[in-house]
Amino acid sequence: MTDSIRPLIAGNWKMNGLKASLAEFEAMLAGAGPLAAKADLLVCPPATLITAFAEKARGSKLAVGAQDCHPKASGAHTGDLSAEMLADAGAAAIIVGHSERRADHGESDALVRQKAEAASSAMPGRRSISAAASSRARCRTRRPQPIWWWPMSRSGRSAPG
Repeated sequence: MTDSIRPLIAGNWKMNGLKASLAEFEAMLAGAGPLAAKADLLVCPPATLITAFAEKARGSKLAVGAQDCHPKASGAHTGDLSAEMLADAGAAAIIVGHSERRADHGESDALVRQKAEAASSAMPGRRSISAAASSRARCRTRRPQPIWWWPMSRSGRSAPG
């Protein structure tokens, strides 16, 4: 039997949202049913909201993910969050490779790969999502941004080479 690829609809809240946003998330949960029949649904709030959102989403068709991770599992990396920490907080997926992080923080393809591998190792059986870099200019042309995702293999490694 071949596995078909199910569409994924992911919403990245970026650096927006406070505890008061929980009511907005609850409304999303209430309306997710019909769409969840056609696609996997993922919301990636700021890290400060992952635990609260994941607790509310438990048992629903809406998954909660993280927006980024550090490539190392632990260490003296002030302010950074490891993939393990994010999984522990309730994240079911981690997005890496955002255009803003590439532009604002100078993140390279090599670093994005390290982060994707860290997510794969920390979250076996869950998703690693690599966003193909997109600029504001691309957004102005209204061309869709390609997003690549793949289920992580049992070995903890992501599928593409």
